[in-house]
Amino acid sequence: MNSLITAFAQGIIAFASTNIDDIIILLLLFSQIDSNFRRRHIFIGQYLGFLAIIILSLPGFFGGLVIQREFIGLLGLLPIVIGIKYLLNREEENTEVQTVNSDLLESSHPNPIFAFLLSILHPNTYKVAAVTLANGGDNISIYIPLFAGQSFGSLGIILIVFLSMVGVWCGIAYLLSRQAAIGYILTRYGKALVPFVLIGLGLFIMYERGTLEMIKSLL
Repeated sequence: MNSLITAFAQGIIAFASTNIDDIIILLLLFSQIDSNFRRRHIFIGQYLGFLAIIILSLPGFFGGLVIQREFIGLLGLLPIVIGIKYLLNREEENTEVQTVNSDLLESSHPNPIFAFLLSILHPNTYKVAAVTLANGGDNISIYIPLFAGQSFGSLGIILIVFLSMVGVWCGIAYLLSRQAAIGYILTRYGKALVPFVLIGLGLFIMYERGTLEMIKSLL
């Protein structure tokens, strides 16, 4: 029992300490919600991205495979590419076409299960998942040793805590984005800042992990 309680505490501390910066990214994402970019895309994308982080960290539990920090930093290319794509697509899009396309893809299906499956397949969901994976790339180097040496029961507790905290994090960010002052600032300036935040995030990830130095040494 003590080992399970310890695993529970470790899960909360590890998640909170490695995902504080994720709140800022989530705030920016929630500020971009419109007819084509929905809350469920963020929630599902966040879970998909974090599940990928967990899967990449599992070698620490099974032993043997260790991912180099410099290679983890290559995940920083994902938000850079997405940010550049946003900058290149600044042209005004037809809102009516967006609304119709969105309605045809999602809202025209009253079956909640089918609508959920369509949300999983939506490109915006994978954009969020890619940003989550890149922003959490450094988490892998922390989760690998955390998972190593755990029993199946303790690992299960940690993973349950992690997946629960993803929902809590999304909820906190969404509530903060609904505050009048925060919401006004993010709505007015968020869309213009998002590409630069993503590019900056990607460069910081690659710098902090030593990936830029590794690339420089190869040139």
